[in-house]
Amino acid sequence: MLELHDLSVDIAGVPVLRRVHLNVPPGGRVALIGRNGAGKTTTLRALMGLLPVREGRITIDGRDATALPAHHRPRLGIGYAPEERRLFGSFSVRENMLLPAQVLKLPAAEIARRLDAVFTLLPELQDLAPRRAAGLSGGQGKMVALGRALMVGTRAVLLDEPFQGLAPALAQRYAEALARLHQALPEVAILITESNPELLRSLVERSFAIERGEILPA
Repeated sequence: MLELHDLSVDIAGVPVLRRVHLNVPPGGRVALIGRNGAGKTTTLRALMGLLPVREGRITIDGRDATALPAHHRPRLGIGYAPEERRLFGSFSVRENMLLPAQVLKLPAAEIARRLDAVFTLLPELQDLAPRRAAGLSGGQGKMVALGRALMVGTRAVLLDEPFQGLAPALAQRYAEALARLHQALPEVAILITESNPELLRSLVERSFAIERGEILPA
């Protein structure tokens, strides 16, 4: 479904990704493993159209999406939960979750249906719904970012370092949420980045290792 073909990306003139090739099939659960600075976040940001591509191609369902503007990619059913969460602190949890679907101008009935589905999958978010995002803990914010991504990620979700900074108990809850996601929506592809492969062994089917912007041989 998602495929990077020999992708090269520069930031401020400095090469960060070097001919990266990886693919995530429909319903696949794939990990991108690497140390901080290896190129994991850059890979996801390039996939979302947030960074320009110097060389190579991005295809989504076989369609060349390399030059597709970032604001069009969620319309293809791709949700993104960045490592830093990027929640609006003055908005409630519910408002943060609704925002991407509202930006896409989905019908009100469809937005309500998707929100109910996310609450079923992540019931703790229903309890947090009226709270302001500024008052959330780091772990709660990660859950909200996942729920927000699922509001538009009907085909795929990209999760950047979701376990980073979480206490063990919260990391376990997040892992359980991802397991429920796969069980409830097996057609949704998941691409997840992480520096510690041990955290993902039971969650993914395939892993790619990245170092200095290059995918290492399997």
